[in-house]
Parts: sequence; structure tokens; C-alpha cells
Amino acid sequence: MPSRSVTWPSLFTALMYAFMYFPIIVLGAYSFSDSRYSASWGGFSLRWYRALFSDRRLLAALQDSLIIAIVAVAISAVLGTLMAIGLARHWFPGKGLYRGMSYLPLIIPDIAIAVATLVFLASVAVPLSLGTIIAAHMVFCLAYIAVVVSSRIQRLDPNLEEAALDLGATHTQAMLKVLLPQLAPGILAGCLLAFVLSMDDLLISSFTAGGGANPLPIEIFSRVRTGVKPDINALSVMLILGSALLAGIAEYVRYWGDRQRQKI
Repeated sequence: MPSRSVTWPSLFTALMYAFMYFPIIVLGAYSFSDSRYSASWGGFSLRWYRALFSDRRLLAALQDSLIIAIVAVAISAVLGTLMAIGLARHWFPGKGLYRGMSYLPLIIPDIAIAVATLVFLASVAVPLSLGTIIAAHMVFCLAYIAVVVSSRIQRLDPNLEEAALDLGATHTQAMLKVLLPQLAPGILAGCLLAFVLSMDDLLISSFTAGGGANPLPIEIFSRVRTGVKPDINALSVMLILGSALLAGIAEYVRYWGDRQRQKI
């Protein structure tokens, strides 16, 4: 009969999960408090969730963030997929160097990307606006999507494309009808990951935002500088749930893609 005594690995795992998620549980609990203060309990209420949907400034900031994330991810999906296909299926001089430089935005600190983008925009006299934030977000969205698509394309069977070419298909037809359907789960998973990162970005957005753009992270930061209020608790819970939902969808798409690939 197996022993049910507490072991060190199980205790360490429980402490690790408590360290990561206990603050989120506390935040979620206080988001339902009727109190005017963020860290005191005044009885159960949905008051602050109702206040969120009547806050026009917050909704306008959410709209700006959605526009930035959707446009940046859509353009990055096309460019990142083409970049991953080019690196995996074609050879050219300096390919190794180009591959390494393509993934640098993943390890470069956000502050360096933000400052570099701001200096470049100032040197070419481009005014800061919603468009400059989108261009700046494309730097890291492109790298993340390319990495996810590259990891998937390396596990595909190249013989399927060669068979399509032998049967009379052109290179474009082989890519559109054979390669892209197999890459679709990886492209979608990369897009969902990049979308979450774009929605959460504060540093790069704050450096490249103009006077007419006010994304949600900047709006939240401007409100918490004078203290966290209960409506921010409710907003944080909704953002956590939204991010967890997108991460779950991305993981399911990746799992479904692997199952479909094994059936081929």
C-alpha cells in the first residue's frame, strides 16, 4: 500500500504554487469587496465590475490596446511565417547570422528596444502616434511568431511538399495547399502568445505613444501611481482571466496540431 505521508517534493511544489498564485487569489477576493479601499473587506459586491463597464476612459484605452495588438499581430503573422519558411526551406549566404539576429528581440531588454525605437523615430522626424506603437510592438511580435512557427516547421515532413511538386504543383501551390495548412496551428498559437504580450506591454508603449494614444497598460499605470483602487482589482482579475483563456486556447491548438500531424 503506497504511503500517503507528505514528501519534500510535494511540499516544495505546494509552496511554489502558493508563492505564485496566492497574491492572485487575494486580489480576486478583494475585487468583490464593497469597500472603497483595495485591501479591506466590506462585504460581497459586484460594484467595481459594474463600474468598469461605465468607465469611458478605461474602455477607450482598451480599444486602443486591442487595435494595437490586432494590427501588430496580423502583420507580424505574415512576415514571421514567411521568415520561418525562408529559414527552414532555403539556403542563402549569411543564413546563420540572419537566423540569430531574427531572434535577438526575444533576449534584448524591453527598455533597450523602447529607447532605440524612440531615437530612430526622432531621427527620421516621425511624430508619435498609434502607428508608432504598432511598429514598435511588431519588433517583438514578429520574433515570437517566427520562433513558434520555426519549431513546428522543423517537425514537418518535407517529403509532402516534394510529392506535391512531383505531381505538378507550383512552389506557390505547394506552400499554400500543403505547407500552410500544416503550419496553421503553430501560426495561431504564436499569434495568441504575441497578442497577450502586446496587450500587456507597458514599457515600449510608454516610450512610443503620442498624445492621441493611451493604451490600457499606460492608463492602469497612471491610476496606480497614487494607490491601487478597488476598480483596478476588478480590472486585473478580468485581464488575468482573459490571458489565461488565450493561453489555454493556444495550448489546445498546439496539442490539436500535434495530433493531426501524427495521423498523417
